Amino acid sequence: MPATEKELYRSSNGDQWYLVQEPGSNRVFVRHQPNRASGGQSSLVDVRDFLSEGHGPQHEALLRLLENVEGPSNA
Repeated sequence: MPATEKELYRSSNGDQWYLVQEPGSNRVFVRHQPNRASGGQSSLVDVRDFLSEGHGPQHEALLRLLENVEGPSNA
């Protein structure tokens, strides 16, 4: 069974980030697909590690997606 991917963000330079769910598990990763000029070598990183890397637009896109999945907080 192939992994499930959802595009998170596409930068103006062509880099792309995807949310990837590992088949048969609850493990979720972020896949970064750099543009060809950057080498184009895809990489996977755990969601928690990805979010700890910074606060760029790709991180904000993931946070928005996670908020929509979890729904509004009851604060």
